[in-house]
Amino acid sequence: MQVRWVHFPLHPDTPAQGRSLEELFAGRGYDIDRMQAQMRARMTAEGLPYGDRRMTYNSRLAQELGKWAETRPGGAAIHDALFRAYFVDGRDVGDPATLVDIAAAVGLPPDEAREVLATRSWREAVDADWARARDYGITGVPTFVVGTPVMP
Repeated sequence: MQVRWVHFPLHPDTPAQGRSLEELFAGRGYDIDRMQAQMRARMTAEGLPYGDRRMTYNSRLAQELGKWAETRPGGAAIHDALFRAYFVDGRDVGDPATLVDIAAAVGLPPDEAREVLATRSWREAVDADWARARDYGITGVPTFVVGTPVMP
């Protein structure tokens, strides 16, 4: 079985500075503390860490960096590192400097990561992922699609 990461535009309208969860869910009647407790319980049950996240950040650049990282030896490790940065440590995964630090922490060349982010050289690959997610009818993450042909 081959696993292939396909990126998805969850809250693509999130501004560069991020948005508080209170702002994101305003007017929807959500109890954010209760939601966080439920998520933490689910994550704990699966043996996964989860912090006290209060912000959401635009993940587009992180997705582009992830697509690039997958082409590098050992680069798939960036997905776990991005998860930890965002969901455990509450780091801004929309900030290029933060992303370069994360890439370097998993052994990827920081100068190359910086160039990928500056030139947006993986933009089209992520656009194709977003289109594929729309074609599959995906509306949330994570989603697992089984038995489909591997696409470029």
